[in-house]
Amino acid sequence: MKITLLIIGKTEEKYLQEGISKYTERLKHYITFNIKEIPALKNTKNLNPDQIKKNEADLILKYFPDFDYKILLDEKGKSLTSLEFADFLNKKTLQSIKNIVFVIGGAYGFDNDVYEKADMKLSLSNMTFSHQMIRLFFAEQLYRAFSILRNEPYHNE
Repeated sequence: MKITLLIIGKTEEKYLQEGISKYTERLKHYITFNIKEIPALKNTKNLNPDQIKKNEADLILKYFPDFDYKILLDEKGKSLTSLEFADFLNKKTLQSIKNIVFVIGGAYGFDNDVYEKADMKLSLSNMTFSHQMIRLFFAEQLYRAFSILRNEPYHNE
């Protein structure tokens, strides 16, 4: 299975970059994982949030092949425990899903066009976090899920 994390803009903070790199390196032992960065929009001062979401949607949808399973990381999505997330990934593997694309939108979330093309919405928490921090949280949870599936000691219940 190949998993891609699709993000808008660069990860700005060095501590987040270091954490993401740490988990990306660890994930190499389990799956093919990569992060695809879509350049952030420029000159958005005169745009309202809906216009920004629409412009970002045009960019995101270019990376939505029909055959990929597309999951939006979204506060309105389904909440899973770490064990349930691991089980979810295992089931997708058993269903012969070859590519899963997880998407973190920009600061204003997703346009309706993106919601319509997605296969699922997943929430990492009931709390709201910056779209920058979610990148690290997701990488850690993905690593945790695969360590659970391999019965490795990283996760404690």
